Amino acid sequence: MGFRFTVENIANSLEVKGWVSNLPDGRVELVAEAEDTALNDLLGRIGKYFHNYIASENVSWLDAGGEFSDFTIKF
Repeated sequence: MGFRFTVENIANSLEVKGWVSNLPDGRVELVAEAEDTALNDLLGRIGKYFHNYIASENVSWLDAGGEFSDFTIKF
């Protein structure tokens, strides 16, 4: 299973809302809303599952806007 589909499955299992998308330069963007513990768990599971494939990460924490009703893959 690919990165975006795996992230979607993990996010849904944690009731995280938001989206994941490939960027034109090969990077992946993830925007997510949930309680801090769920977000930390999401990042931990992604890192554990894809530790051989993630070269670097840039994480920014902002206040949640409540704009998402589910977690999706943007194509």
